[in-house]
Amino acid sequence: MSELIIIGGGLAGCEAAWQAAARGINVTLYEMRPHTTTPAHTTSFLAELVCSNSLGAKDIHHASGLLMEELSKLDSLVLQCAKQTALPAGGALAVDRAAFATLITEKISTHPKIRIVRQEITEIPQQPAVIASGPLTSEHLASSIQTLCGQDNLFFFDAIAPIVSAESINMNIAFKASRYAEDNTAGDYINCPLNKDEYEAFVEALLSAERIRLRDFENEIQTGVKTNSARYFEGCLPIEVLASRGKDALAYGPMRPTGLYNPNTHKRPYAVVQLRQDNLAATLYNMVGFQTNLTYAEQQRVFRTIPALENAEFVRFGQMHRNTFILSPALLLPTLQFRYQPDLFFAGQITGIEGYMGNIATGLIAGINAAHWLLGKPIIPTPPATMIGALLQYITHAETSCFQPMKANFGILPPLDSPIRHKQQRIQQHLQRAQNAMNQYLLTLAEI
Repeated sequence: MSELIIIGGGLAGCEAAWQAAARGINVTLYEMRPHTTTPAHTTSFLAELVCSNSLGAKDIHHASGLLMEELSKLDSLVLQCAKQTALPAGGALAVDRAAFATLITEKISTHPKIRIVRQEITEIPQQPAVIASGPLTSEHLASSIQTLCGQDNLFFFDAIAPIVSAESINMNIAFKASRYAEDNTAGDYINCPLNKDEYEAFVEALLSAERIRLRDFENEIQTGVKTNSARYFEGCLPIEVLASRGKDALAYGPMRPTGLYNPNTHKRPYAVVQLRQDNLAATLYNMVGFQTNLTYAEQQRVFRTIPALENAEFVRFGQMHRNTFILSPALLLPTLQFRYQPDLFFAGQITGIEGYMGNIATGLIAGINAAHWLLGKPIIPTPPATMIGALLQYITHAETSCFQPMKANFGILPPLDSPIRHKQQRIQQHLQRAQNAMNQYLLTLAEI
């Protein structure tokens, strides 16, 4: 039996190594630290958390809580370690960073089937492998991945716009229409109109809002200056930076009302915020052109000053940061296999998954599936009705022209057979279906 190579000792890489080793596979886990460092990490421990120390809400009625339940049923090592090093954090699962990383490093390094090699990998291995190199993938490996995937299928900087739930949009104010459509009562976008006073108040609030302080290696995003290795989405500057260029910069930019008429007033709005459908079920809409570096609290406050979004429910806030990721819808199967090389798997943030729990989940599934590949066993896709399966379905089936990283949320789950208006009742139905689907998945795995 050949060994499995895993590149990256973060959350996803450690989980993948553990799952494969638990199935009898010999694993070599490559981690370039401490010999090759990153601008964000400060230790040599595996699974070092460089952002928040919270893994999300534990309540199963939250998407992160459902993910935790599914990962618990699948015997996730990283989740077990998180629970053992947990700190008091109300309804969230927060960990002592040092204790958490130390425990995972100990578990991985003492497993008889896992060998840790502290070395930078610069080329994609020509044998079964899992690439879980994370958002700070080294320049040499990123170049190799770009050669494999294609020049236009690897992104180095991420401009993310907020996403709101469709049911939280005030459709008494908003209207559906596409620019220049003959029938402005129907269209592909939901439009939130603003008059002159509303627009000016919004711009004033935007310019005075608190921003997230970027790390030094991210600062070039704010100016739009490209490095030799960076690839940007068009129009990736934060909306607050665009607004600072002049009071009407947004009205002539992402908020231009050209080609739109409000059927409620029979006039063209002074400005408009367009919301674009973000999933097949039309339960999520992203704010077009609203990538931002405001703090999450300020995003909620400022963006709720927009008429029609006064009660907006944000399922994802906008952000700007370094985030190497591939165009997964064009390159990966829901099993996390590379479409053109089935013994190559990707896991973690490089797939376009956001959030600690989601990245742990991709590592777990990649580890199980890679082990099955090596053992000659069937590879079973994770049911889309589960939260893990829904994440994998999203990143492998999203529209390639506007693919953006996504974290777990109930909006990506498949629609229920019968629509339920009450939110809590709807979540409960999703939970029951997800639990049934996960139980069936576990039975199928046990039978293989």
